[in-house]
Amino acid sequence: MKDTINIGGKLLDLQEPIIMGIINITPDSFHKDSRFNPFDEDFLKKANEMLENGATIIDIGGYSSRPGAVDISENEEIDRVIPAIEVLSKNFRNITISIDTFRSKVAHSAIRSGAKIINDISAGGLDSEMFPLVIKNNYPYIMMHMRGNPETMQRHTNYQDLQCQILEQLYSKAHFLRKNGVKDIIIDPGFGFSKTIEQNYNLLKYLSIFENENYPILIGISRKSMIYKLLKIDSSETLEATAQLHLKTLFAGANILRVHDVKSAKNTILLYQMLKKS
Repeated sequence: MKDTINIGGKLLDLQEPIIMGIINITPDSFHKDSRFNPFDEDFLKKANEMLENGATIIDIGGYSSRPGAVDISENEEIDRVIPAIEVLSKNFRNITISIDTFRSKVAHSAIRSGAKIINDISAGGLDSEMFPLVIKNNYPYIMMHMRGNPETMQRHTNYQDLQCQILEQLYSKAHFLRKNGVKDIIIDPGFGFSKTIEQNYNLLKYLSIFENENYPILIGISRKSMIYKLLKIDSSETLEATAQLHLKTLFAGANILRVHDVKSAKNTILLYQMLKKS
């Protein structure tokens, strides 16, 4: 398996699972405790807490992709994320920041401000300029499976073969980028995007088929509706169930956990490592 990613000249080791901490610069992301204003003191406090608890990457997003979220302009998204990236870069030496966006203009602005990785929920599907940007600059790139867009995605849940169709879409795009010189590509099967609750658990059950030699796997399952809707609880009550599902994904080959709760994820990784070597 490809076990390193080149992040601006620094090799990120993936021989053991790592953690990506989520910080949203949005007023309407589904999990309220992930929402922050970069001009508030608690923003830096949260970032510092995540780094101290074991986060390797901090993922900054300024566009809520939950179903029914309000659409915003590129400029508004830029106005949200750039101050956050600049503040983090100024206050934390050698921090690795990813920009969670499907827009090439936002991604380019974020990279110029200090972000090192592009995390694209659409795998290039919502902006025709995203792949040319990634190819030209050889940026580390996370591509997620989704059909449609955040507003319409839950209308596109009809699959003949769930795993095979997701694999085909992601790998065909990843191979295209690889052929065009992009060296560091991470795939995300897209839990919660264009999938019913039942499909999400079927995807989780057979997640190991995504394990491969060329593309590390990122899992974004933290506190999602596939947990709280199934259990009929609030997202604030999903910490324990999230940890249980994270353990399942680690045994299936996950390399990066994208999470709201870094300390819990770190503990889950430690348990996984002990179980694996026992």
